Amino acid sequence: MTETTRIPTGAGGEMHEVLENVGPRLKALRLERGATLSALATTTGISVSTLSRLESGQRKPTLELLLPLARAHQVPLDELVDAPETGDPRVHAKPIKRHGQTIIPLTRRPGGLQAYKLVIPPRYPAERDRRLRTHEGYEWLYVLSGSLHLHLGAKVFDLGPGEVVEFDTRVPHLVANHAAVPAEALALFGPQGERMHVRND
Repeated sequence: MTETTRIPTGAGGEMHEVLENVGPRLKALRLERGATLSALATTTGISVSTLSRLESGQRKPTLELLLPLARAHQVPLDELVDAPETGDPRVHAKPIKRHGQTIIPLTRRPGGLQAYKLVIPPRYPAERDRRLRTHEGYEWLYVLSGSLHLHLGAKVFDLGPGEVVEFDTRVPHLVANHAAVPAEALALFGPQGERMHVRND
């Protein structure tokens, strides 16, 4: 298969599902890395309009488009299209470095509820960067080790191992580690404001 070969669209339901998910996957990868369409266009040589149409599903993905995108995002091609593993149930998580934190995605599908492991370095963030931020969504946070401080509006909550918080991310907030050792946490994030529900059956 050469770089100019078009990925088949009629190879059954599984292939159709993979192709349908390419657009949302591309958008999720770009947003995870904080990249704009124009910056990605400069890196890949693909026009902004083509990138936008790929992300929205209006343009069919081809190898000549996906290969430069895989290089730009520094991911294997099969991860870019989220091709299903055959016979291997393990999750092959790829850590992401963002603003000094290590973020390990635990879910593979773009959109909807997302799960992450967070490794937050000591004395994070630096004092000059301690700004409360807001964005759409709802977050659930479970501390695995170390200690964290959740700044939520005018309040500050000290969190230790085994403690859980959930909050609306439209409220100004900051998760900080004031200690001299790293902290680890599990996070569930609903980008459309979905709350997490625990069932007791």
